[in-house]
Amino acid sequence: MRTTFNMQYSQSLDSILSTQDKLQTASLMLSKQTKILTAADDPSGSARAIGLEATIQQTNQYQSNNTAARNSLELQETVLSNMRGAMDRARVLALSLGNGTYDDNDRKAIGDQLGNIRDELFDLMNRRDELGGYLFSGFKDQTQPYSLNSATGDYEFNGDEGQKSVQLSLSISIAANDSGRSIFDSVDKRFQTSAASVGAPVTAAKVSVANQSIFDNFYKQNYDGLTPGNNDYSVVFSAPSNYEVQRNGAAMVPAVTGSYTAGEPINYNGLSIDVTGAAPGGTVSFSLQPPEKTNILNSLTDLIKSIEAGDNGDVLNERILDATVEIDNASTKVDSAVSSIGGRLNVIESIFGSNEDVLIATKSHKADVVELDYSTGITELVKQETALQAVQATFSKVTGLSLFNYIR
Repeated sequence: MRTTFNMQYSQSLDSILSTQDKLQTASLMLSKQTKILTAADDPSGSARAIGLEATIQQTNQYQSNNTAARNSLELQETVLSNMRGAMDRARVLALSLGNGTYDDNDRKAIGDQLGNIRDELFDLMNRRDELGGYLFSGFKDQTQPYSLNSATGDYEFNGDEGQKSVQLSLSISIAANDSGRSIFDSVDKRFQTSAASVGAPVTAAKVSVANQSIFDNFYKQNYDGLTPGNNDYSVVFSAPSNYEVQRNGAAMVPAVTGSYTAGEPINYNGLSIDVTGAAPGGTVSFSLQPPEKTNILNSLTDLIKSIEAGDNGDVLNERILDATVEIDNASTKVDSAVSSIGGRLNVIESIFGSNEDVLIATKSHKADVVELDYSTGITELVKQETALQAVQATFSKVTGLSLFNYIR
């Protein structure tokens, strides 16, 4: 086939334009340090790069979630640790009220200190996070969790039981907060019995808790919320020196019997039962009281009110026992919450490290797919510059120098 001048001209011009495009592409790739400028450069690599970038963005979001959850839990841990210290101080002060040498002024001074601790705890229980939300309100983080009901004089919880779940990775989420209801507002009051009632010829009796821990174990094992009668106990005297403990009007299995010495208490599962006028046929009856819940604010308030009322002797001692047991129970709740937070912080730390490994590996993989090695880019640029010079020289010979200069 004959090759005309026009055909030679067109072919040479196409070669120049094509080589110029390749040179421009090589230059852009080198300046942007990428092997893929458009999807057309490498459709398969471009698709892989999009998927890898999505993984990087998602993992970065997980890391942001990790950081937010860690900050929230660390703040809660600090607040709870401060509360724990305040509770310890309150317990020491409560026990000091039993000092027989203290007068009303001494007890009032202690009451003032207990009031300050209560106010400190109130502030800590209503602590806000860095975004202004309340730490312990559950899902209702714009609602102050604790407030004083002026009508009843009680401190009440206003939040809910919600825990905000934060996604740490593809398959792992964690609670980033704890509700005040579960930590502060579900504290067991001191387990107690009802006042004793007597049956003739017994003339008087008193049932009191002599060993709280022993009685607590007995209470937890035997309190029956379904059959109230099973919470009724009686000491039945069968002879001046013998007695039997019955439950719900029937002998216990195995039988609980003993010998009674006038003037000495009967000890039963942490209870001390003092009896006057014990004789055959006489009875002393009492019941396990239903369990009740409270919070540390109300426990301290009850003790403060007793001090302000001038209570002393057995009445004050009962309030001291109530307060110390409830402070201990509240402290146990806080300790449990701190332990739970510590466990979650360990999980966050572990997942954060795993996510960092994923980020490093994914970014490295993406770099292999899209990033241009500098030396390779330079080599390609020089190659295209050389190619352009060659086609330009060829074009010059075909068309003549003047036309070549015009095109350049």
